[in-house]
Amino acid sequence: MQKKSLQVQPFIVVFMVSLMPFVLSSCVKSSLEPVIAPKEERSLIRFVASEYSTETKPLLEKLVKDFEIKNPLIDVELQVANWDILDGIYTTMISKNQPPDLLNTNVYAHFAQDGLLNNLDEIISPELASKLYPNLAEMDQMKGIQYAIPYVATMRNLYYNKELLQKAGVTSSPTTWSELENAASRIKALGGMAEGFGLDLTDNETQASLSYIFYGSGGSWIKDGKWTINSPANVEGLTFFKELFDKGLTDPEPSITTRDEKQRILGEGQLAMMISGNYFSSVVPNEFPTLKWGKGPIPVKEGMPPITFGVHDILVSFKTDHTDKEALSNFLDFLYDDPAYEEMIKREGFLPVTTTVGSRLSKQNEVMKRDLEALSKAKFYPIQEPSWQAVLDYSRKMGDAILYEGVTPKAALDQLQHFAETKSRSHE
Repeated sequence: MQKKSLQVQPFIVVFMVSLMPFVLSSCVKSSLEPVIAPKEERSLIRFVASEYSTETKPLLEKLVKDFEIKNPLIDVELQVANWDILDGIYTTMISKNQPPDLLNTNVYAHFAQDGLLNNLDEIISPELASKLYPNLAEMDQMKGIQYAIPYVATMRNLYYNKELLQKAGVTSSPTTWSELENAASRIKALGGMAEGFGLDLTDNETQASLSYIFYGSGGSWIKDGKWTINSPANVEGLTFFKELFDKGLTDPEPSITTRDEKQRILGEGQLAMMISGNYFSSVVPNEFPTLKWGKGPIPVKEGMPPITFGVHDILVSFKTDHTDKEALSNFLDFLYDDPAYEEMIKREGFLPVTTTVGSRLSKQNEVMKRDLEALSKAKFYPIQEPSWQAVLDYSRKMGDAILYEGVTPKAALDQLQHFAETKSRSHE
C-alpha cells in the first residue's frame, strides 16, 4: 500500500502544479473585472402652479432650474397656469389618472374626502412645519391630518384714488356702507369723471365680494357646521349692494370687469374705490407711479364692528404612481427657503406664511407688520368644508342673475343655500 501511494503522489503534484497558472489567471481576471454600480433611480415631480402676475413664471422657472442643478436625480415638470384655466388643467390631469404631484390652488377638502391627497405631515420636514403660521396651517387640516399647507396670503382692504375722493369732498376712507354710498354719490355728482365703487361679481371674485358683504352685515357663510348663506343679515347686505348698482354708484359691468382690470381703471383715474388685496400696493403703483392712493378697512353695515378678511392659497400633493416623499420634501424645503421665498413675496406683493420671513419683513416694513397682525385675527373662506368648491363654483353664476336677469338677492341666496345643503348631504 505504501508503494502504491508513492507511485500516485508525483502525478498529483504535477497535476496541481499545472493547474496553478489557470487558478491564478482566473483570480487576476476576476479582480480586474469592472464592478457594475446599482442603477440610479430618478424621481419626478409634476408641479402645477397658479399664475399671479407676469413675475410668477420666471420666478418659478429659475427656482426649478436651480433645484435641479443641486438635485440632479429629481426632475420637476413645471406648468404655470392662469387662474381662469387652472381648474380645468388639474381636473383633466386627475381624470386621466395623472394628477399633479404638487398643486398650488385655493381648495382641498373635497380632494381630501375622496382620498386623493397625501398626508403632508409625512412629507414636509420638521423645519418647514415649525415655521408655518399655526392659524393658517390649522385651516389646512381635516380630522387632524395635514392635507395642505399655506403658500401665500393676502389681507383685503378698501383701496381708493385720493385725488378723486378729494375732488368729491370726501376727506377720509369710508368705513360704513352709508359712508360708501355717500362717497360714491359724490363721485357720480362730479359729472361722469369716474365711477364710484368697483363691485366685483366676476367668476374669479364673486365669493370674495359675498364674503365682504356677509361678514360686514354680521352674517357668515357657515355657523356651527350649518350653512347660513340665506340668513336675513346676508340678504340685507346683498340687497344693499344691488341697490348701489341700480343707482349707478358702482362700475357699470361688475360681472365682467375683473379685479385686475378694476385696479388699472382706478390707476387711470376712472374708478374711485374698490376692495382688493395687499398686492395692490405693489402692482398698481408700479404701473401708475404718479397715482396717489390710500387704503382703509372694508366698509361694514352701521353698528357692526370692523372686519378683517384674509385669503390664503395652498399647496396640496396628490397620490400618484410615482410619489417620492423624500423628493417632494426636498423640493418644498427649497421652495420655502427663506431667501427665495422672501424674494417671491416681495415681487408678487403677498404676505408670507412663514414666521421667519414674516418676522424679517415686519422689522423692515410697518405696513407688513400690521397686515400680518391682522391676518392672525382675520376671517377666511370655509375651506375645510368638502362642499366649498362646489358652492364657490355655483356662486360664480350669481352676478348676472342678480344684476341683469331679475333674480332678487333673497332668491339668489336661497338657491345657493339649497345647493350648499344638498352638496353637504351628498358628502356625508
